[in-house]
Amino acid sequence: MGLQDKYREVTDLAAELGITDLQVREENSVLYIDGTAKVAADKDKLWDLYNKIDPDYRSADLVMNIEVGKGATSEYTVEVGDSLSKIGKAYGVSWQDIFEANKDIISNPDLIQPGWKLKIPRTL
Repeated sequence: MGLQDKYREVTDLAAELGITDLQVREENSVLYIDGTAKVAADKDKLWDLYNKIDPDYRSADLVMNIEVGKGATSEYTVEVGDSLSKIGKAYGVSWQDIFEANKDIISNPDLIQPGWKLKIPRTL
């Protein structure tokens, strides 16, 4: 059985989770899986599956370089009646994360204005 067959479940899960820039290559009897996960939970799912295949990580025949998409954002235009908490709940992020990502616009997290375009950080 080749390494790509041995770890087919891991590579299939990576594709299913939408890991971007997914690259799978075999070099010197080691399988390398590289890519970027949208959220840390997806990266954890890949490691959990790998742990089931090689519980003590003794095979030393797989290297996973899965990063979490840090810095990626969406944009949201503030509407009448919005608050950072309301916006954060809709996107699954904390109001504090939105505030931190928009300190160049927001000086007081309790005072946001309709029409402002806010960066919504990707959940990690």
